[in-house]
Amino acid sequence: MMSLMFGLVEDMLLASVPAIGFAMVFNVPQKALIYCGIGGAIGHGSRYLMMHFGLPIEWATFLAAALVSVIGIHWSQRFLAHPKVFTVAAMIPMVPGVFAFKAMIALIELHSVGYSESLMAVLAENFLTAIFIIAALAIGLAVPGLLFYRRKPII
Repeated sequence: MMSLMFGLVEDMLLASVPAIGFAMVFNVPQKALIYCGIGGAIGHGSRYLMMHFGLPIEWATFLAAALVSVIGIHWSQRFLAHPKVFTVAAMIPMVPGVFAFKAMIALIELHSVGYSESLMAVLAENFLTAIFIIAALAIGLAVPGLLFYRRKPII
């Protein structure tokens, strides 16, 4: 239990750093930087917990992105800013860089060494995982906004 808590705190602290960094790159107002860091920490931390309890990374990313989006909508109404100010930078720590990197390395090895089933399996698995995580981020970011800002009722 203690290792889970330590891992969670470490994950959340480390995830807040790139969230704040990318918020600075996107020229987010200085007052909103802390909320971008908190959003990144909440998103990555919730994904960490969901994956710890057995949820696949794609679904955990979708739910974490939706959570960050809902929180960003709440903050945007509270601080009179656009929700993307708080949410886009908070999603950056969940981008699947390792999976995309492994897929590209497998593709380069396929080109230089030649075809092998094991390389093709590594390429396909990592590429599809990266694509599904990116799709989960995009859908998770968009769905709460579509639900909260509908002009017409759902039914």
